[in-house]
Amino acid sequence: MGRRLGRRGAARRPGTRARPRRRRPDGRTPRPARRDAPGAGRPRPGHPAGTGGADRRTALRRRPPEAAPQHRNRRLRPRRPARRLPPPRAGQPRRPRRRLRKPTPRPTATSRPTTPRSHVGPRPAIVTRAGWGADERLRERQFAYTRSVRAAFVHHSATGNNYTCRQAPSVLRGIYRFHVKSSGWRDMGYNFLIDKCGIVYEGRAGGVSKPVMGAHTRGFNQNSMGIAVLGTFENANPSAASVSAVAKLTAWKLGLYGVDPRAVTTLVSGGGNRFPKGTRAKLHAISGHRDGFNTKCPGDRLYRKLGTARHSAARLQGR
Repeated sequence: MGRRLGRRGAARRPGTRARPRRRRPDGRTPRPARRDAPGAGRPRPGHPAGTGGADRRTALRRRPPEAAPQHRNRRLRPRRPARRLPPPRAGQPRRPRRRLRKPTPRPTATSRPTTPRSHVGPRPAIVTRAGWGADERLRERQFAYTRSVRAAFVHHSATGNNYTCRQAPSVLRGIYRFHVKSSGWRDMGYNFLIDKCGIVYEGRAGGVSKPVMGAHTRGFNQNSMGIAVLGTFENANPSAASVSAVAKLTAWKLGLYGVDPRAVTTLVSGGGNRFPKGTRAKLHAISGHRDGFNTKCPGDRLYRKLGTARHSAARLQGR
């Protein structure tokens, strides 16, 4: 009796019959493993099927899909070509190429700045109008300005020297009321006031850094400012603190408009008892009231200190 042959002509042991193979979900029949294949029926060391007594089909089971290398099934995407701008149409200008800015060289110890230094002194502390109790209902609501500030005229208030620094705000309120009510001016005439302790006060309203037109030197209220030192200095010397405050204030305010405190400036007279109207007068950047008008103001003792104030202001400006 001859041997029974299975499928594909493979010999089968007597007394056994062929086991039908199950089909896959896709309809294909799986191919059985060869018995004579090397290592068939024995799991490899480290195989997930374990060792000894393992089923042949379990030992030869394929690796789980999560253990397979990911790069084998990954589909490589082609590189996108570089984006190119369409050629310009006829008559359309080309866009200029962007040029990279050159880095700014750092200054060294031997290099000097190419731009001129700004000569502006430090701003001093200034007591505002609200600080000394100005009644804003007395003055006019509108402000008057000039083009620039090229000179500062120094005055004395001629209100006496027997006051304390705590009484200075009350002296300012008296001057303010006299200028508005008695003289009929729109506001206080001086732009700034300084007491014997060197405290600077805001005078006429409109902004301490702006060129506010005051009423302090007849004929030269344009392009200038007025500074009044509280006291009378015909026979009394001004305090060193007040002279220093004049230097600090002018170093800052004149510096905002590029004026050297030691320089001589030219102002056009608007008409007065010293210079007729239209006269081009040459005056110091820091002048006394008497330089532009026939008067004894600011007193001989304070007038002599103006030279010291000019040099101190220039030093504060870094000149």
